[in-house]
Amino acid sequence: MTTTRITVGLDGSGESATAARWAAREAELRGAALNLVHVDERPAQLPPLPVASTEITRRRDEALLRDATQDLRGLHPDLEITTQTLRGVPSETLSGAADTSAMLVLGSRGLGTIAGYLVGSVAAATIAGTQKPVVLVRAADTDPADGPVVVGVDISQRCDQLLVFAFDEASLRSRTLRVVYGWSTTPVYNQARTLTPGIQEQIRHGIATVMDEMLSPWRDKYPSVEVNPTHRMGRPAIQVLDAASDAALVVVGRRIREAAAFGTHIGAITHAVLHHSAAPVAVIAHD
Repeated sequence: MTTTRITVGLDGSGESATAARWAAREAELRGAALNLVHVDERPAQLPPLPVASTEITRRRDEALLRDATQDLRGLHPDLEITTQTLRGVPSETLSGAADTSAMLVLGSRGLGTIAGYLVGSVAAATIAGTQKPVVLVRAADTDPADGPVVVGVDISQRCDQLLVFAFDEASLRSRTLRVVYGWSTTPVYNQARTLTPGIQEQIRHGIATVMDEMLSPWRDKYPSVEVNPTHRMGRPAIQVLDAASDAALVVVGRRIREAAAFGTHIGAITHAVLHHSAAPVAVIAHD
C-alpha cells in the first residue's frame, strides 16, 4: 500500500470535483494514494437528528464519495483511492486531514474576469491552519499541456520550501520553471535615479546576481528542469500574475506565524494571487 497520500476536500460542488480530478493527476505523478474527504459540518453539540434524516444524510455523503471515486477510477484505474466522511468545523477538519498528507487540494469558485475568484473563509482558514502545501483549483482548470510552473520569490529571505516544491513540480511535469521577483526602488533611489544615470541598471544587475546565487544549488539538484528567472520593477503580485498567464501551476508562500494576533493572515501577495490567478495555486508555508 502507498504511504504517501494527497487529500482533496469534496463538498458536492463542481469546483471540488475539478479539484479531485487535479489531485488524482497529481497523485499519479507522485506515485501517491488519493484520499477523498467530505466534512459533515453539523455541530456535534446539537441534539441528534431524527433517524430518517440521519440516514438520508449518510446516504448522500456515501453517494458523493462513491460517485467521485468511480469517476476518478475511470480516469486513473491504477490509482489507490480511499474515502473518509469526517465531522467537525470544515477548516479545522481539513487542516487536520492535511497534516497527515503530502498535500491538500481544494476547489475555488470563480466570480468573473474583473472580480477574480472567491477564496472563502473555509479555504483561507484551512491554508492558515496547516503547514502542509494547499492547492486551490479553479472550476475552469484545464492544466495546460505545455504551461510552465511559476513561483514567486522574495530574494531578501530564504525560499527553500517554495523552491523545492516548485522544482519538484516542474520536474514531475517536465515543465519549464519561471522564477519571478517583483521589486520597486526606495524613495532614495527614486530621487537618485534622476541624478545618477544607470542606477536602475545597477539595481537590476544586483538582483539578477542574487537570483542566480539563490537558484544555483537547485539547478544543480534538478539539471533536467529548464529555469527562467525574471525580475521586474512593479508590485510583486502583479508580476507573478503576469508571468502566470499561461501557467499550469503557480507557487506562492506564506510565512508561518505562531502569534495569535496574526489570525488567518496569509500575506497580501499570496492573497492577491489566490484571488486572481486562473491557474491552480499552491500555497507553501515556510519560515
